[in-house]
Amino acid sequence: MQAVTMPNINLGKLFDEAPTPFVLLDSAFNIVGMNQAYLAATMRERGEIIGRNVFDAFPSEPGSVPEEMLRRSLTTVIQTGEMDHLALIPYPIAGRDGSIEERFWSATHTPIRGEDGALYILQNTMDVTELQRLRHRADGRDIAVEKAIMERAGKVAGQNLLLSKEREYLRTLFSQAPSFMAVLRGPTHIFDLANDAYLEIVGRRDIIGKALEDALPEITGQGFIDILDRVFETGEPFVADGARVLLNRGPGGAGEIRFLNFVYQPIMSNRKVDGIFVQGYDVTEQKQAQARLEDLTSTLEERVEARTQELARVQDMLRQSQKMDAIGNLAGGIAHDFNNLLQVIQGSLQLLGKRLTDEKSLRLLDNAMMATTRGAKLSSQLLAFGRRQPLEPRVINLGRLVRDLDDLLRRSIGEGIEIETIVSGGLWNTLADSTNVETALLNLAINARDAMAGHGKLTIELGNAYLDDEYTRKVFGVKPGQYVMLAVTDTGTGIPPDILEKVFDPFFTTKAEGKGTGLGLSMVYGFVKQSGGHVNIYSEPGKGTTVRIYLPRAKAAEDELPAPSTAIVGGNETILVVEDDEAVRETAAELLRELGYQVLLARDGQSGVAIVESGIRFDLLFTDVVMPGPVKSTALAQIVQKNRPNAAVLFNSGYTENSIVHDGKLDTGVNFLGKPYTREQLARKVRQVLDEKRAIAPPKADPHGKTLLCEDEPLIRVFVSDMLADLGHSVVETGTVAQCMAALTPEISLLICDLHLPDGSGLDLAEQARKQFPDLPIIFATGGNIEAPLPGSAILRKPYDEKDLASAIDQLGRDDRKKPRG
Repeated sequence: MQAVTMPNINLGKLFDEAPTPFVLLDSAFNIVGMNQAYLAATMRERGEIIGRNVFDAFPSEPGSVPEEMLRRSLTTVIQTGEMDHLALIPYPIAGRDGSIEERFWSATHTPIRGEDGALYILQNTMDVTELQRLRHRADGRDIAVEKAIMERAGKVAGQNLLLSKEREYLRTLFSQAPSFMAVLRGPTHIFDLANDAYLEIVGRRDIIGKALEDALPEITGQGFIDILDRVFETGEPFVADGARVLLNRGPGGAGEIRFLNFVYQPIMSNRKVDGIFVQGYDVTEQKQAQARLEDLTSTLEERVEARTQELARVQDMLRQSQKMDAIGNLAGGIAHDFNNLLQVIQGSLQLLGKRLTDEKSLRLLDNAMMATTRGAKLSSQLLAFGRRQPLEPRVINLGRLVRDLDDLLRRSIGEGIEIETIVSGGLWNTLADSTNVETALLNLAINARDAMAGHGKLTIELGNAYLDDEYTRKVFGVKPGQYVMLAVTDTGTGIPPDILEKVFDPFFTTKAEGKGTGLGLSMVYGFVKQSGGHVNIYSEPGKGTTVRIYLPRAKAAEDELPAPSTAIVGGNETILVVEDDEAVRETAAELLRELGYQVLLARDGQSGVAIVESGIRFDLLFTDVVMPGPVKSTALAQIVQKNRPNAAVLFNSGYTENSIVHDGKLDTGVNFLGKPYTREQLARKVRQVLDEKRAIAPPKADPHGKTLLCEDEPLIRVFVSDMLADLGHSVVETGTVAQCMAALTPEISLLICDLHLPDGSGLDLAEQARKQFPDLPIIFATGGNIEAPLPGSAILRKPYDEKDLASAIDQLGRDDRKKPRG
């Protein structure tokens, strides 16, 4: 056969000259091209319709059947990518003269992909309007035939539109169904349909028209294709419950395990299987929840047991904490009275020691003093264990503190024990009471010495530590965070496990009777807990013991500790002693008098307030914390600080309760001396508090000269002079008008006079003084309700206190006055 050679034909020209009308639409139904036959059939020019929407270029009545038919057919092609046909559609054509010509068409809409990948629609139409010519037949039947054909055509068009709407509705239901669905066609299981849920679960959309093993290659080898083959061959459906499937959800996606409930339902045609309908649900979350539930169920007994053990451990810790609180309350209850007794005994012994001279009596006195010291130590240890001692925490560096204690430690434990100290670099500071830290370290060192029988090695280690949530969850009352660790390790005999859990209990000791009180470790435990820290102990019999103390980290710089004073210094200041126990009050007063101080006494807070309001001058309030009556010690201290701003306050007690101690620490700015105290401790603390107060508010010098006071009552004159001295004034005292005028000199910068004097009135005195010094400020002291009688004067109403006196002076603007007149 001779080969046929294709002619070289211009396809564009072929399209344009084709005898059948063609028009090309984009996905928005805009006209992008047409041939000459289409222009002739529609009676339009190319420039007239190119670029316009087809429904704008050829308008019809909105919502009419022809427009709905055409729009639905075009939409179907865009959505499905498949060809669609309109066998007959009436569609009028508007002429250039505005006339409307009814015409009928048969249309085919074909999807076409452009080079840019966009989807276009090629519409090929056939004009079937020529059927109207039947009416020109001569036998007279033409009109009836035409009418019948047109009616038939209209009914077909309406039915086609109804079917198209139903098809679109069913397609929408299928696409939006909540379960995943797909239709597989033929023995190779080609995807014919797939709804949105199916496309979502497989993670891709380009599966229509592809065989299952090509569209979802990861399915191969998982058994699903074999099941589909069996359903296709036998016509029997298959139901799966929680089937495990590995899907690569998307191109290049990693494998993801899903669990599905589904059914493979055969689609029958002429009693043969033509395809398979797939429908189901993704039950992955339910499956995972079920697996978690099964895991929880399988471990329930184990977790209940662990929880029970945890609860028992917490209950043990709670019982231990409650036991310690109970002992602390007991200790606090007895400490106040016990320490008061010790204070009387100790103070009396020291006072007695000043009067005894024979050696035997002094030796007996020393023995009695030692006994009171031991009693005081025992009381202090009980309070420490019960977390009732008032702490005075400072920011300290434990490395420096341990180095300073080195000599004392070596003397305490003896030469037979080697001491090694290890301090980590960059050691943090901590907030703690340095005296208690030193005591705790000494207690641990002495315990270690006894455990090593005087020979071995003691290691003191300091480092930074962090107690995390996991650790603190297992320890009652410890907060997670940063701590400074102090560890003391010995090479002694160790502690058996049955004894180890009791070592912090008060009065528990393994030492021989009379060799220990059993309060050393208890004191350490109480102090650390009161400081917000933690302590634990680890020991093995025959290998030694390690006690670790954790104190909270402080980020502030280290406080500068005052140098300890060795000298016992008294003074000549006046001290107000407020104490409800008469024996303690008298003992304290005698100790203070012996130190050179003047003493005022009050038996309770109310009596103390009366002395303050009387105007009597004093320099220090020395008050017991626990005070009977309506006026508590803290209220008395506030009254003193308000009315005597230059007076200091020193609390003392054997048990502080919560009045000046909060969170185990003394309130800021509070000075405290614990009972029982020795003469030396009292002397140092009183002197320290007075000196610190003087350093904070030193007496002001009077740069303007002297103050002349004229008051005929000697007691009042003394009190007022003391108040003026506290305010920094130099005072000249007089009691009559004549004495006052004799003392009036240019150095006097202020006159304070009573209105009623033995030899005249204060007003007469003021007028005489003003004649010599017209600008002299004057204060009139009176019990009457009068106004200032002279310019530059003020009234001071009796009774008055230091605050009232200072206010009257300020009222005169004394600081702005000129220097002494001359």
